[in-house]
Amino acid sequence: MRNTAWSAATTLLALLAAPHAAGAGAVNQAAQTAHAKQAATASPREIAIEAYGDSTTLGISCSEGHCGPQAQNAVAYLQDELQMHHGRRVHVVNYGVGGTTASQLRDGTGNRRAGPTAGLPWRARLAASSAQIVLINYGINEVMQNQTPEQFYAAQTALVETARALGKEPVLETSNPMPDNRLNARLATMVAMTRRVAVEQGVPLVDQFAYISSLPDWKTLMSDGAHPKPGLYRLKAEQDFQVVEPLVRRLLDGTL
Repeated sequence: MRNTAWSAATTLLALLAAPHAAGAGAVNQAAQTAHAKQAATASPREIAIEAYGDSTTLGISCSEGHCGPQAQNAVAYLQDELQMHHGRRVHVVNYGVGGTTASQLRDGTGNRRAGPTAGLPWRARLAASSAQIVLINYGINEVMQNQTPEQFYAAQTALVETARALGKEPVLETSNPMPDNRLNARLATMVAMTRRVAVEQGVPLVDQFAYISSLPDWKTLMSDGAHPKPGLYRLKAEQDFQVVEPLVRRLLDGTL
């Protein structure tokens, strides 16, 4: 009789505890689901990068008196390198337009053939963009169009500040040098402005001007007075990769 009573009491306690155990299991499962969703949000499956700039971003190269965009350009090489390390979830879109300046990008007054949003001011254009990283490369046409370094500084500052305000990660890039010594001296003053903006705004910088200028016989790597040969575009992409890849890795890790 005593054993029967003890068994009944044990069964009753088990029944009373069961809902609490089930509730705890449901809570644990919900917590695990929330954690999984948070992890998925922190590690985006797709990374979009947009490259803005002049004809050296577009990838113009010249041969036997003919100049045109080449499939072998720095932006294409950069995407190849990034996809080699992170797969096809990383995409780099080339929005380089020949003959344009940073102020035209800011104001939306550049060549409108470069996509449906090319005629929009920078803020509206970026607001419609899904890119997490934007590369910005100007300076040569500012020299050719007789802009002042101060005008260039103001335009690049606006580009960076707007990108940051819209949640993008801007990366500045200095222009490749020009073989003409007089023009190159003027370009150096524009390069100084790009470096200044990078420091003041605390954004990554790819200093192509300094890197290429340090190469022996770098002028032989140029196809004309402004545009690299494909081999130099590859070298430029390697410099881009060193700065951009850590940003991509941090976006994928959810730490940026």
